[in-house]
Amino acid sequence: MATIARDEVLFETLLRLGDDSLILGQRLGEWCGHAPSVEVDLSLANMGLDLIGQATHFLGRAGEAEGRGRDGDALAFHRDVLDFRNCWLVEQPNGDFAQTMARQFLFSTWQEMLFGHLEGSSDDFIASVAAKAVKEVRYHAELSAEWVIRLGDGTEESRRRMTDGLDWHWRFVPELFEMDEVAMAAAERGIGADPRAFREDYDRHIRSVLAEATLEAPKDQRPILGGRRGHHSEHLGHLIAVMQHLPRTYPDATW
Repeated sequence: MATIARDEVLFETLLRLGDDSLILGQRLGEWCGHAPSVEVDLSLANMGLDLIGQATHFLGRAGEAEGRGRDGDALAFHRDVLDFRNCWLVEQPNGDFAQTMARQFLFSTWQEMLFGHLEGSSDDFIASVAAKAVKEVRYHAELSAEWVIRLGDGTEESRRRMTDGLDWHWRFVPELFEMDEVAMAAAERGIGADPRAFREDYDRHIRSVLAEATLEAPKDQRPILGGRRGHHSEHLGHLIAVMQHLPRTYPDATW
């Protein structure tokens, strides 16, 4: 771990942070004009914009740390799928509204806790972005938790849909707490955070919300890992093809 250069650790850490937000922001954007109500449509759009804003900061700084002349746009729109470092959870299809809220709840609860720890990062840029973003993500976590409760403790159909959404995404949660060589090096240098430090708080909060929703936590499943190393589901390739269509079709265009 000590052999990994600091700039490489910083670059990879920023990519992971940026890619998580970028991909989930893109997923939420797919709801525009299709949400259950105008109010929900606007909420999802605003959450997506929050995440894209985070991605813009993290990926822009990642390009500087890499030192190869790539900016945030180049990293977002001109990388292939195997070069993305987001977790599997954020790339999962939206499914129905309950599935989207289940995904948001599981991820935003984690992201809020992560950013809270990253406020103490030894990298001033990460610390400053995290301090601002944690306020945005707190709203994402609260809103999605409210929907988990509302749908879980609602009609028979809404309960079934929320249960199915949680069951689908549960296997992707362990990856959020995985510590590989890069993550360990980032934590040791104080650049990143070790999410294992808040795993108990995360589990406790998740189960508290599920209890209020009168839902049981899904049974543990075989964890799906590898997103941090570029191993992804087929869903990410389809998402990136749409997201990168215009920049790749018109590479010399300026906006």
